[in-house]
Amino acid sequence: MADLREHADLAARLLRRLAERASFAEAMLQRAAGETIHIDAKSVRASVSPRLAGLVVRAWAGTHWVEGAASSFESDAVARLGDEIAGGLAGAASTSAPPGESSTTVGERETQAHHPMRDVGSEDLIDIGRDLYRWATSVPGIRLAQVGVLWSDDERLYLNTAGANCRQLVSRPHAYAAPIATENGQSKVYPIFVGGIGGREIVDRLSEGDVATASRAALELLHAKAPPTGSMNVVLDPGTTATFVHESFGHGAEADQFVRDRSYLRPLLGQSVGPETLTIVDDGSISDGWGSVYFDDEGHPGQRTALIDRGRFVGALYDRESAAMFGAHATGNTRRSDFLGRTFVRMTNTLLEPQDWSVEELVEEARDGVMLEHWVSGVEDPQGGQMQIKVATGHRIENGRLAERVGSMALSGKVLHFLRDIRGIGRAQEFGMTPGFCGKGHSDMLPVGDGGPYLLSRAVIGPA
Repeated sequence: MADLREHADLAARLLRRLAERASFAEAMLQRAAGETIHIDAKSVRASVSPRLAGLVVRAWAGTHWVEGAASSFESDAVARLGDEIAGGLAGAASTSAPPGESSTTVGERETQAHHPMRDVGSEDLIDIGRDLYRWATSVPGIRLAQVGVLWSDDERLYLNTAGANCRQLVSRPHAYAAPIATENGQSKVYPIFVGGIGGREIVDRLSEGDVATASRAALELLHAKAPPTGSMNVVLDPGTTATFVHESFGHGAEADQFVRDRSYLRPLLGQSVGPETLTIVDDGSISDGWGSVYFDDEGHPGQRTALIDRGRFVGALYDRESAAMFGAHATGNTRRSDFLGRTFVRMTNTLLEPQDWSVEELVEEARDGVMLEHWVSGVEDPQGGQMQIKVATGHRIENGRLAERVGSMALSGKVLHFLRDIRGIGRAQEFGMTPGFCGKGHSDMLPVGDGGPYLLSRAVIGPA
């Protein structure tokens, strides 16, 4: 199979040309493909993802970057791109090096899947989707569902004039099932999903038992009581903890927000923000993590970065420029949504590390309050330090035991108050990872993973 290495010489020649005018230049070549199957009661829809192919080049003009992209690897298109970049460098006032460290990493990584999704074929993808639909609607009372199976292969090659040469092919499968329960004009949906880096073995994690459990949960939601409201003890299930981590130490820990003075976390660096049992990390090196990268788009390897270590805010996520400003090192978190998007500091997999509390112990310690289950969405305010997390359901906690099921609700409040009120962190046996997509603002969507165990703290609960 042809890959981006066949265009490496062409890109290298362009970088050598630019090196005559600039102290540093880099190129990122990308080729991406994928397929999506959606099934509902009315239709089976199959679509091939738009095939991306092109490169982006940037060079340092002494005080700023000059950047351009081409949607082709044809020599004429690359030559025109070179002319454009060289023209932007013509008036450079300095030949000083760009801020930060230039990667010199040389490496090549490909996802090693037992059953690559690219080899599955459209008919087999449809069969997988039909199985999910059948499993969802085989539970009495569930007549409708929406299901999907999708995959993407994202190949990137990064080169620079400092000697870096990094090629990666990341394969991400994803599957979901959303049973729909209806009664007396109301409907409730209980979606479940899986995703990661690998092949069909990732999709196969979504079992018939998992889908049937989701269908029964959707039926229960039709008769769920209203949740309690006000300030109270809360136990978060692993998916909700994962969402909390993303919304609490997500964009606010991306150091380009420090540069813009748009992060409430910046003045807290080095300070205690939670109990000594609390550790939060961003880890782009997890082998099958949905948000993992083998190399970022500045050529730095994906790696583990501690954000909170034993309760103290110890680190942030940096690209080369923000690292230079704050006396740090780039952390492997510079990501482009694609070769037509710009670089941003972005999360990979953001995790709250487990401790040793069982679920029963956390509920008993809470005494009274609510358990939040099955996250729906989250919103953060990286400047003001506020958050809101919506969930589909939960259970009241009464006298240290789980009581009746309740419907959708929202957790809100100040992140720092929530962190300091943490009283217990669950064990590794119940740790969970969730796949998702995150934008910088409302664009530049990228795959990110979030993870955590059960968690006990205190927050304000209100209607979703």
